[in-house]
Amino acid sequence: MGSKKKSKPSRSKKKPRTSADQALALDYVRAWAQPAPPLPEPSAADADADDFLPAPVARSGGDVLFELHSHSNHSDGFLSPSALVERAHRNGVKVLALTDHDTMAGIPEAVSAASKFGMRIIPGVEISALYNPREVAGAGEPVHILAYYGSCGPSRSDELYSMLLNIRDGRYLRAKNMLAKLNRLKLPIKWEHLTKIAGEGVAPGRLHVARAMVEAGYVENVRQAFNKYLADDGPAYARGSEPFAETVVQLISRTGGISALAHPWSLKNPDAIIRSLKGAGLNGMEVYRSDGKVDGFNELAEKYGLLKLGGSDFHGRGGKDESDIGTVKLAITTLCCFLKMARPIWSAAMKDILLKFAEEPSSANLRNMLKFGRLTNVDGFSPINTGIDVVHFCLSSWLSNEDMEDVELEEVRLKLAHYATERWHRLHRS
Repeated sequence: MGSKKKSKPSRSKKKPRTSADQALALDYVRAWAQPAPPLPEPSAADADADDFLPAPVARSGGDVLFELHSHSNHSDGFLSPSALVERAHRNGVKVLALTDHDTMAGIPEAVSAASKFGMRIIPGVEISALYNPREVAGAGEPVHILAYYGSCGPSRSDELYSMLLNIRDGRYLRAKNMLAKLNRLKLPIKWEHLTKIAGEGVAPGRLHVARAMVEAGYVENVRQAFNKYLADDGPAYARGSEPFAETVVQLISRTGGISALAHPWSLKNPDAIIRSLKGAGLNGMEVYRSDGKVDGFNELAEKYGLLKLGGSDFHGRGGKDESDIGTVKLAITTLCCFLKMARPIWSAAMKDILLKFAEEPSSANLRNMLKFGRLTNVDGFSPINTGIDVVHFCLSSWLSNEDMEDVELEEVRLKLAHYATERWHRLHRS
């Protein structure tokens, strides 16, 4: 009896500390999640350094809902980025990661739409990869890696976009191979039908093939198409030109992103894959989905020291078998751990982007650099006037007040000012 009485106070003492930790985590996440209000587009004529700084924002109370896995019609989703953002807003989402398959083309539209609702967009992408411990071409298990970037997007973006382009090109060949296999199974699908479903400029994926099969009357629904024909071991499955999964994780790290293994419950040998990807620098893995924690994967995340993340994997196709956007509610302490890992990495990427821009401060490069930012109209703005103008112009597009306070950019400002002044003198001497 005495031992039981002693144990009760010890448990009760832990609760205030837990509540205090949660309160601190909530304050930290809210401070980051609340973006600055939209700013007027500046011009070279009236550009004053103070004009580029976001005004203070009053924060609303309540929890902060993050959605870390969603798709638009830029890959295999049904909704445009704007419509996706609007639906997320209606569902209470405050921070949305758009993670289309092998493309970031929908991010600018999502950022523009989110600014109307006071939402924050995490530029993301779900990269198709292949796990093969011996790295033998044409063999191995398909793996999907989620990449999350800061508001400025990836550093060394050309390297990332080149990989994504190669994957998308391979998806066209893969889709043709799947149609050829379906044709041999007496289930013909016309290429024109498939590309119409996918949409202009969108590399066809398995979901597009499944939708074509439904429309042709070969199957009752998308799930049946996957179960009978298009699953990884299905008779109509085909591989594309996916890079090795370890290479993808390393590239995400090199370009200033956070990497997470998507839907590990679909893997045949998750432990071996997670161990290998952790060695390559994997930061997290999906553990949560709309039906709660998936048995076993919480333990695997702890075993390998990975962030425990999750999302709805929303495509907008409707039906009872799809979770709505925002249905996975991550704990505030989980979100805090995610941001505390991500923000220094995103900050380093931002510094790298600014310094590389300073070496070639053209209007074209500035426009490309701000493609994911809230400020996009750079017409008439001369990026070589002063380094401080460039810094504030970019920061206004990327960061909130708290971000600016956290980031030490004096070195960046000095180098930008030096590069800009040097280039100005070179231009005026020639």
